[in-house]
Amino acid sequence: MSLPTVTSLSGVGAEISGVDLRDLSDEAFGEITQAFSEHGVLFFRNQTLSEQDHIEFAQRWGDININRFFAAHPDYAEIALVAKEPDQTDNIGGGWHTDHSYDLEPALGSVLVARELPETGGDTMFASMYAAYDTLPDDLREQVQGLRAVHSGRHIFGAADDTYYSKSDAGRGRIGNATVADQLLDVTHPVVITHPMSGKKALYVNPAFTTHFEGQTREDSQPLLSRLFAHCFSGDFHYRFKWSPGSVAMWDNRSTWHWALNDYQGQRRIMHRITIEGCALN
Repeated sequence: MSLPTVTSLSGVGAEISGVDLRDLSDEAFGEITQAFSEHGVLFFRNQTLSEQDHIEFAQRWGDININRFFAAHPDYAEIALVAKEPDQTDNIGGGWHTDHSYDLEPALGSVLVARELPETGGDTMFASMYAAYDTLPDDLREQVQGLRAVHSGRHIFGAADDTYYSKSDAGRGRIGNATVADQLLDVTHPVVITHPMSGKKALYVNPAFTTHFEGQTREDSQPLLSRLFAHCFSGDFHYRFKWSPGSVAMWDNRSTWHWALNDYQGQRRIMHRITIEGCALN
């Protein structure tokens, strides 16, 4: 069994080559784990994972989260379908976000496998929240110290007419359980976390699920949140991943954002996602 070659990428992430994810030694898996902790997102190419292989690789990282809102693979409940058909307009994940920040114990990360790709488009953007924190202007860094932010999923997945997926054709057949989403309780997390694997500081807010700061109104929170988001939007810590057959991406939800680009109208894109349970953040 070979050991991985880790190639750092500009902005965020690393490409891992020289390994078959179906047959990893403990030593190779340890090196991949270290690279994941350091880089936040890993990309693998030329893999041939079956659905069961996908599940077994994810299980090496921890317990699998059975997604409450995404349509599931008909034969494997562990696999959430991230799909867009040629006649559909909206995609899933079409804006900067980090998955599951609305959970009390946010997900460790996700493993996404390309199953069917459009001829053009369909790339995914990633951003490093390690670098976002490291490059914060001094005044912003001072303002966020000790703050906690409120995260919610109701305005995204809920049943009201004005929620994100209620207004989107992604919510018809691909996203469901809106009544379950309506029962979600808001949670709070530190605005700056100490990453549980790397020990590094990371900025932990995102435009999709962070609504306001604890102890402040939404209106009062907006100026600072907007400055933080603008900093993350404009930083040089982004990477655009171009998918190809056999591609696999694994990202850390505690140290990265991602954004699935929706630039392939009239084409089909089918991805299989498994999310891995995480822990409380401090």
